[in-house]
Amino acid sequence: MHAFSVWAPAARRVELDLGPDRPCLPMTAGAGGWWHVEVPDAGHGTDYGFRLDGGEPLPDPRSAWQPQGVHGPSRVFDAGRHRWSDGAWPGRDVLGAVFYELHVGTFTPAGTLDAAVGHLDHLSALGVDVVELMPVAAMPGRWGWGYDGVALYAVHEPYGGPAALQRFVDACHARGMAVCLDVVYNHLGPEGNYLPRFGPYFTDRRSTPWGEAVNLDAEGSASVRRFLCDNALRWFADFHVDCLRLDAVHALADESCPHLLAQLSEETASLARRLGRRLSLVVESDLNDPRVIEPTASGGLGMTAQWSDDFHHALHALLTGERQGYYVDFGSPQVLARTLTQVFRHAGDHSTFRGRQWGRPVDPARHRGHRFLGYAQSHDQVGNRAAGDRLGALVGPDRLAAAAALVLTSPFTPMLFMGEEWGATTPFQFFSDFGDPVVAGAVREGRRQEFRSHGWSAEVPDPQDPATRQAGVLDWSQPGHGVHARLLRWYTQLIALRRAEPDLREDDLSRVEVGLGDGWLSVRRGAFDLAVNLSDRPVAVPARPGRVVLGWGEVQPRPDGVARLAPGATALLSTSAGTWQDRPVARSRGAAARLDA
Repeated sequence: MHAFSVWAPAARRVELDLGPDRPCLPMTAGAGGWWHVEVPDAGHGTDYGFRLDGGEPLPDPRSAWQPQGVHGPSRVFDAGRHRWSDGAWPGRDVLGAVFYELHVGTFTPAGTLDAAVGHLDHLSALGVDVVELMPVAAMPGRWGWGYDGVALYAVHEPYGGPAALQRFVDACHARGMAVCLDVVYNHLGPEGNYLPRFGPYFTDRRSTPWGEAVNLDAEGSASVRRFLCDNALRWFADFHVDCLRLDAVHALADESCPHLLAQLSEETASLARRLGRRLSLVVESDLNDPRVIEPTASGGLGMTAQWSDDFHHALHALLTGERQGYYVDFGSPQVLARTLTQVFRHAGDHSTFRGRQWGRPVDPARHRGHRFLGYAQSHDQVGNRAAGDRLGALVGPDRLAAAAALVLTSPFTPMLFMGEEWGATTPFQFFSDFGDPVVAGAVREGRRQEFRSHGWSAEVPDPQDPATRQAGVLDWSQPGHGVHARLLRWYTQLIALRRAEPDLREDDLSRVEVGLGDGWLSVRRGAFDLAVNLSDRPVAVPARPGRVVLGWGEVQPRPDGVARLAPGATALLSTSAGTWQDRPVARSRGAAARLDA
């Protein structure tokens, strides 16, 4: 017996379509615009669709399985069939954890969740705590970034479908790693979006860069909000996901009380209590507003943490010298120092790129550093470049090493982007596989116009060309050779040291001290001094007498309170004997890494 239900408040008649060999079954109207029917001989694997007022069969808005793509019939998926092996998994606190963002479709040549499992031991040995998946919701075609998903409850079939996601999460937990899933609630993609046929999921009262806004506060919004919150809770409950990353929450137009994010925060906390494990919500927000991470009880939105693009922009612009587009107000050592100690570059002052005052200040007395994710690269900051070029295409290994050290010794929750740890040379360009030629053409032209407006002169690869996707597939032969192996060792040592030393996990922003000089900068973190030479000549950096714990390039500590760094060198020095000294630093349920200077 399986119960089918669908919300279609404006329909006069709804039928369940079980395929061409079976008659359509009339559904019974219930309260709130819901329709229901029970089918004795239906269950896992049954294909179905809904007909509204005698129209064509449509996929279920809450379909968990779309084996024939987003335009095909839905299929019943019984989430209880998977035999979980993570019964002892306690969940984890993601604050201060090491995140690793990956795109399933380019992480391996096969581009599946099962293939990704084959590289989890690499992530465990690196020291990753949280594997963050870019969106896996079903989207048109074979591949895409995932931000054009249209079946939000389904797992993209080319990735392996819903059962494969369960296997992936189970495999991560077995290695002591949590899973964060990127979800998109601010819009749906332009092809295969059948939600408006069912009800008022969108409203023309407001618009977003992707079209009409999701209906969060107009007529019918209560059921739309329920659709989104149920989606989030389902990933936690049925797929054992530990954390969600919510895309571009500044585009969630909601004037109701509580705000959708506050509602989701409260419901997630309630579910965490019932499940007996930690659940987290991390957001991307362009608002530069710490209210996003403040508790709901004090009027905040209750999110666990948020991405910090300002820190990225400050670091990227300093290392590369780029100043176009949204980098215009970044690039000086002083701006990097500001973001390391105050998070936001724009905290109520004028943003040249936006042409207006922007943001609110962070209060170090109330806002801890781990509430913000810090990174040198991410899917956005690589993939939203015209050619999808990584940081390593713009700077040499010395500056890649400096970027790693500044991120992994920062007061933030650090995040890496797949392949960053070995300086991958594969680009990550925007790609898609829309079947509608009108949509495909609009996407091509939209990308060109976007980069023109940002001052980019590079040629924009065709998103629809299969070669664009193929170019982004990681080359797993690289980590074992040359400078790639050296960078991988550097990242592994930095992560192990961060895990071993409380001073490097400290997230009190008021205790971060940044020193600036001619061609160099330093960051003091308790007993540790990070010194970075960004110039092409030797420099003397003020540093307390102590041992070089980790060094990239030639470093000579001296007893007179300075350290001499060769051009491009980066060094982490300590005045303390430390727990790292003369022994391996082991990670929970993972590989050990010895820290060698």
